[in-house]
Amino acid sequence: MSKYIKKICIIGNGVHSQRIQKILKKKKINFIVFKPKSKKNYKKENLENLKKYKIFFIISPNNTHFYYISKFCKNSYIFCEKPPTNNLKELNKLKKINSNKIYFNFNFRFSRISKILSESKKFGLGKLIYSNIISGHGLAFKDIYKNSWRADKKKCPTGVFEMLAIHWIDLINYLFKIKKIKNFELKNLSKIGNSYDNCNLSLQTHNNAVIDVVCSYTSPVISKKTFIFKNGLILQDEDKIEIRGPALNIDKDNFLKKPKLIKKEILDEKKDYNESLKLSIDYFFKQINEKRKFSKKEFYDSLKINKLIL
Repeated sequence: MSKYIKKICIIGNGVHSQRIQKILKKKKINFIVFKPKSKKNYKKENLENLKKYKIFFIISPNNTHFYYISKFCKNSYIFCEKPPTNNLKELNKLKKINSNKIYFNFNFRFSRISKILSESKKFGLGKLIYSNIISGHGLAFKDIYKNSWRADKKKCPTGVFEMLAIHWIDLINYLFKIKKIKNFELKNLSKIGNSYDNCNLSLQTHNNAVIDVVCSYTSPVISKKTFIFKNGLILQDEDKIEIRGPALNIDKDNFLKKPKLIKKEILDEKKDYNESLKLSIDYFFKQINEKRKFSKKEFYDSLKINKLIL
């Protein structure tokens, strides 16, 4: 690893932080982990001794992201978990911050489905018409959820919307450009905590494709993604991705049937998620190694997605 990758501080020590720590350990990167002594009064802690670190991974509760960014953005590179903030006032302040060294971890951009969708023209699929994305699991039924900040409206006002749906909103914007969120609905079906454990929304792209997204913390594990193009399909479930086309496929009795299989990939979603996270971290470090800044477009695209969920 480059000599520039040194003096790393990770803020937060939850489950996701430990995933990232594991990746850094495999890369033989040294770091320290800072976790506030008081969850209620994190702003009162003296952070001056942390300013010697040149790289920060902010993997703390969503409502603390802006505070830590504002403390360390002047002289350090920052890898911050999404969303940048869950507060509109803080979002407006973020727009005025020097963004050149800040990277927000929308790691679904590095997933296999992202790669395949970006190559849709190569397969002759044509324009996207419609998509349906369903992503769910039973997190709300785990014992740890009850006292988790994810279930607390003060720390995570929109719950699963800002935790999970935001990834899909970002990916759709990254690939197809969102025009608007047509409608959305938030629910607390588990009655555990006071934040939201279910959401559904409908997006419209600039090319007038409609994308329906359903995300749940109270369902069995389910992962279904359907992308309907003018001349074919891209389909993903828990264990495979299929590309099918062209649209016109006629059987011997002159009936239309399912488009022919162009390509099929076996998929392990857990491995795919971990790989997307690793690739996102690699991208972050590459910028540092090459002494490059992050583009303003990248920064403001992340803020655009943040504004959509607020």
